[in-house]
Amino acid sequence: MKILMLSWEYPPRIVGGISRVVHDLSHKLVKDGHEVTVVTYRDGDVPYYEDDDGVRVNRVDNFMIASNNFIDWILQLNFNMVARTGEIIAKEGKFDVIHAHDWLVAYAAKTLKTSYNIPMVSTIHATEAGRNSGIRTDEQRYINDTEWMLTYESSEVIVNSNYMKSELQRLFGLPFEKINVIPNGVNLNNFNNVYRDYDFRRRFAMDNEKIILFMGRLVYEKGIQNLISAMPKILSRYHDVKLVIAGKGGMIDELRNQVNYLGINEKVYFAGYLNSADVKKMYKCSDISVFPSTYEPFGIVAIEAMLSGTPVVVSDIGGLNEIVEHGVNGMKSYAGNPNSLADSILTLLFDHKLCDEVVKNAKVKVKAEYNWNKITSDTHFVYEKAIVETMAERQAKQIAQEKVSKENKKIKENSKSNTISNLLDFNKKRQALA
Repeated sequence: MKILMLSWEYPPRIVGGISRVVHDLSHKLVKDGHEVTVVTYRDGDVPYYEDDDGVRVNRVDNFMIASNNFIDWILQLNFNMVARTGEIIAKEGKFDVIHAHDWLVAYAAKTLKTSYNIPMVSTIHATEAGRNSGIRTDEQRYINDTEWMLTYESSEVIVNSNYMKSELQRLFGLPFEKINVIPNGVNLNNFNNVYRDYDFRRRFAMDNEKIILFMGRLVYEKGIQNLISAMPKILSRYHDVKLVIAGKGGMIDELRNQVNYLGINEKVYFAGYLNSADVKKMYKCSDISVFPSTYEPFGIVAIEAMLSGTPVVVSDIGGLNEIVEHGVNGMKSYAGNPNSLADSILTLLFDHKLCDEVVKNAKVKVKAEYNWNKITSDTHFVYEKAIVETMAERQAKQIAQEKVSKENKKIKENSKSNTISNLLDFNKKRQALA
């Protein structure tokens, strides 16, 4: 099967979680014998074309003309995606299916679908309404409407959790059977031969300090502000801890000010962005990983932490709520509640037996449910559904057109026959009068 992946991010460009999903899914599809072409944005000095272990990666620039805003920038990117894909199709032939990732590539996907009559599948990784707890501005409304359009134009829609399935049904009125729940996955070999590096660990905390790790973007919906608010209660009962915040984002200054205000500067370390190798080391060096999101469609970082052998604490929200069973493979806390968050963290800090148990159960769950073999197989099945549905729609359309054509032909023949009959009657009457 020839598959076209459209995504605005692909490694080394990583903005959020889409990049890793597209990368891992594409590579597994190639290993399964499919041809995968990714068309994405070119960021920095990376090549325009790259054979990434069998995945054909085509990157495009944006317009030289400066855009007025982010929406215009995205539209310009979509124009160039369409142009590049058109060149690929002209040279190598049509694709069997288009897989569009989020609204950022919606216009390119719709244009290619209608221009080349290719079945389309879309994955909605998150929604604008979910990220902002509603729609309040014209830009948010535009993005929300574009998300609806993408799901409407798609033969099949993929989401990564039952929470997201319910959200799409509520927001866009999509039919239940059109939405396929396929979780994101993780490479099960990610932490092979990765061990606790004490020299690396000492860059962030002293040997006697337990590391509480937050890994992710520093944006409001990730809930890092609530974790910082939980630290005074944690420190009052377990002093030898250090909160390490790994990631970057727009809230960095606000979070630093919050730490200063609480007077816990010596117990919070802003590690900034970590490369993939350091991320693995960081998980292995940590004692508890915390993901206190207020909105989280899935939570791939929680899966990574569970695979690494680090006990996790998550909010009881979205996909995280489906991944973690409280006290079995991790701990939960009430979303947006620092006091509840502190209680769950303290439980793990004091109960080593519980930590060992949840780590063991977490690894079993990740290996059984979030491996790329199963995820890729389920995704391929969705592709086949989309192709069959598109063929059925074409056949139905063709039958309808043929039926209309026959009816029009019959009407013409009847009209012609009636005209001849009327002329004969007219001639008979004229002869009788003569």
